[in-house]
This record gives sequence, structure tokens and C-alpha cells, in this order.
Amino acid sequence: MTEDVADDEWSEGSEPDWPRREAQVGADAHGQRLDVFLVSFAPDFSRSYLKTLVESGHVQVDGAVAASASRKVLAGQKVVVVLKPTPQSQAFAPETMDLNIVFEDEHLIVINKPAGMVVHPAAGNWSGTLMNGLLAHHAGAVDLPRAGIVHRLDKDTSGLMVVGKTIPAVTALSRAIAARTVSRQYLALVHGCVASSFSIDAPIGRDPVTRVRMAVVASGKEARTDVQCLLVGQPEGVSQPISGVRCTLHTGRTHQIRVHLSHRKHPLVADALYGGAPALGMARQALHATRLSFAHPVSEETLVWEAELPADMAQAWNELTAAPQVSIRGA
Repeated sequence: MTEDVADDEWSEGSEPDWPRREAQVGADAHGQRLDVFLVSFAPDFSRSYLKTLVESGHVQVDGAVAASASRKVLAGQKVVVVLKPTPQSQAFAPETMDLNIVFEDEHLIVINKPAGMVVHPAAGNWSGTLMNGLLAHHAGAVDLPRAGIVHRLDKDTSGLMVVGKTIPAVTALSRAIAARTVSRQYLALVHGCVASSFSIDAPIGRDPVTRVRMAVVASGKEARTDVQCLLVGQPEGVSQPISGVRCTLHTGRTHQIRVHLSHRKHPLVADALYGGAPALGMARQALHATRLSFAHPVSEETLVWEAELPADMAQAWNELTAAPQVSIRGA
């Protein structure tokens, strides 16, 4: 026999909004492992996940919290499990959050994303993402692919993003990005003395050695980044100059700016994944999406937004500006 359990049948301190399920052990299940028995009446959860529920104290046998998933159950015992949602199930759960919206109409939203916010749910970040926030912000997001997200920023990159609010807007914005008519500019702090202006045209794909990284590889997808140096300084206590640069994307490959500049021996400040050392107080990669421009998907009006540097990068940029400057001629 299996049934749902009323909220007051669990010990104090449990989560009352999580469903509970109970079953009595029959003669045919006598001697089974607890996690195997749980699968028989909670088959919508994997055995491995049910085992984690046991280990986290969400399973009782005859009123006592079960200590081990491998313990044997006996005929006649009552087993109760609190079906705590899997982390993955939270990927599509609305979460009210304070989104920094710089523009919104019935077709689109432009957001100034803070560093530290994940855009798409993924392993290790199933909740608290921009997608969760968008699902709570407007009802129509649930009917859109990725809640209307048409491009993304890395977790530790701050700055401007556009999100569609309708299928036609999402389609038009996606096509504009593919056609490279959406202008995206970034400010970055990088190690070394950067040449005044150049383009990096080098294909990007998965790093064949370290799978969490991307790399310039011959088999990768076309990628182009324009780089313009704005200033170069030699801060006190830093072994080499640091450059402040403006980057313009012509394509939007994963980690594109980070990979391209690291490939040219100018990794971003504090970008540990691509060889950038901490400097100027930066605790995350020094990259900010500062300017976004495109034609409105309905009115076709040219729209432009600019976002000032967030506090951490603004302070680092000011420190670099105040440091002794280095000539970039012939760099």
C-alpha cells in the first residue's frame, strides 16, 4: 500500500511543502535494501537520488530516521520518504529576484547582469539563475525556449544582455545575432602591454586536454574579436603592465574574449581558468559587457544601451589609470 502523507505526520523541522509518500513493507519485499524498496513506490526518482534522501535524513522507518540506505527492511514496517525535489527540477522553477532591468517593453528586456549570476541552469547551478528570475518576472517566459534568453554572459562576467519576451522577438533577436547585426562591446583588464588596435580571427572549440576550457583549435568554429587598447599602466607591486582594452565581438563563441586574449598571451586579470593572475583587487575575471546595440525586432528602431563599470572593475580601472602609464607605441 502506498499513499501520500499529511503534513503533520513528519517531525518538526521538515519541509512542509515537499510531498511525502509512505508504504508498508510486504512479505515479498522482506529483506530488501531500503533504497531498493524506495524505488518500488517512488519510481519517478532514481535509486541514487533516493539514496541521497536517506543519507540526508528524509526517510523514516517505523517513525525513526533511517541511517543507512543499505539497511534491510522487514515485512510490516512502515516507510515514509520526503520527496525533496531534485536539484535539476529547480531549473525551471520561478524565483523572485531583483533583476537590474535597464529597458523593458512588451517585446524584450535588456538586463545589466551582475557578476556571479549564472544565466542558464546547469550542473552545480540548478537554481538562482537568470532563467529562474525571468520565469518569475513575466508569465510568458514559461512558453519561450530558455525563457527568452538568446545569448549569454559567463557567470563572472557582468554587463548587458537582451532577452526576448515573445516567440517573434526571440526569433528575430536570434537571427540578428546569427547575422552579426547585434553590436556587443566589452571592457576588459588584461595582463601585458597590448598593441593599440588589432583583430583576432581564430577558431574556437573545446580544449582537447582540459574539457572545462575552450581553446583556439583548427577544428573549432569561426571566431573574431576586435581589440582596442585604451590605456596601459604599471601598477605598484605588479610584475608586468596591465592594459585596459575595449573588445568588439563579431561572433559569440563560448568564452570567446577570454580565449582569444589568452591565446595572444594577454589573459584577463583574475581569470584563473585561462592563466590570468589576480591584480588590482579583482576577485573575478575583469570583463564587463558595456555596450549593446541592435534594431528593435518590431519597430526596427536602432537601440543603444551603455552600462557603467560595476564597483569592482571601476575601482580596478581607476587604479590602473592612476598608475604610471606605459607607452603602447610599437607594442
